[in-house]
Amino acid sequence: MRLTQGTFSFLPDLTDAQITSQVDHCLRHGWAVGLEYTDDPHPRNTFWEMHGNPMFDIRDAAGVMLELQQCRTTYPDHYIRLTAFDSTHGTESVVLSFIVNRPADEPGFRLIRTEEAGRSIRYSIESYAVQAAPEGARYRGPGR
Repeated sequence: MRLTQGTFSFLPDLTDAQITSQVDHCLRHGWAVGLEYTDDPHPRNTFWEMHGNPMFDIRDAAGVMLELQQCRTTYPDHYIRLTAFDSTHGTESVVLSFIVNRPADEPGFRLIRTEEAGRSIRYSIESYAVQAAPEGARYRGPGR
């Protein structure tokens, strides 16, 4: 299951040359760039771990790409996203965010249905990344 979060999420993964072009775009606008990573990309998990601090003072895409390469080396089996922040209005607002690294195996999510009083049904989403079952064994019940 391919995770679709952020800008460009329905396109094929960007190449490093395309990522560099996007970073150049961000820097031309004066946006700070940050790198974040996670192994649990649940849609409500908006606070990923920061790889270093946001790069407020970098003016060349090569510096950002160097940090990205270090992050990929350190966390090769994690999702990594590049986020650009605009501070022109006095606060840091995210203006661009896209995934720049994916694990080789994207575990996906399952829908959990819970029946409650009054014939109400509640739905929630759980990441397969939090389960120990490998992809081929996810739908088997206990003891199968």
